[in-house]
Formats: sequence, structure tokens, C-alpha cells
Amino acid sequence: MLTNIKDVDHYISIQNEEIQERLEKLRQTIKAAAPLALEVISYSMPAYKLNGMLLYFAAHKNHIGLYPMASGIENFKTELSKYETSKGTVQFPFDKPIPFGLIKKIVKFRVQENLDKAKSKKKK
Repeated sequence: MLTNIKDVDHYISIQNEEIQERLEKLRQTIKAAAPLALEVISYSMPAYKLNGMLLYFAAHKNHIGLYPMASGIENFKTELSKYETSKGTVQFPFDKPIPFGLIKKIVKFRVQENLDKAKSKKKK
């Protein structure tokens, strides 16, 4: 696990050059879908918060992992069926294009989910 990651720029800069472009495009996709989200490093990975944690991403040996929580995977399981997934993770292999349009939908879903949870907490 990487340690002493200062920020997302630093995280991307220490990756292999061929991966940096994909990570930056992923970052921009997330920021466009959740412009009010706070960009942080959590568990040594880029992460985004808005009324709670939205998602994380990370570069691995053979793929980029996206961690949109279990609900982000479950609600898009049909669209994600061609990728390796687990309860809260999807793997985008380096030898295939990243589905940025789908990622944008997942991020927007997670934003709405967190907003709905925040509203229900205020009502109690």
C-alpha cells in the first residue's frame, strides 16, 4: 500500500505514465458528476466526499479499481456485468476502455443517495 500520499495530484503523478492519463480522465469525470464533492486521500487512495463518502479509486497492477460502495455496484450490476465486481468494487482492466459515461451515472447515483440519506437524518 502506498503511504504518505499528499493529494490526488501526487497520487496520479507517482503512477506509471500510461496509467496517469486514465486516472486523470477518471478524476475529471468524477468531478464533473459531483462538482461539490470534496476531493481527499483516504486509505491512501483518491476519494470523494459529499454528505459522507461517495467513492474511491485506485490504480492496481492490471486494472483501475472503482469503489462506489455496495449500492453503486448493485444498482448498476447489469451495466457492470462485463467487468469483475465484488460487493463494493469494480475492476476496469488496462487492456479495455474505461466506461466514463457509466462512471458518471454511478457517481450521480451516489451523490443522490448521500443527499437522500442526509435529508432523512435531518427529519429525525
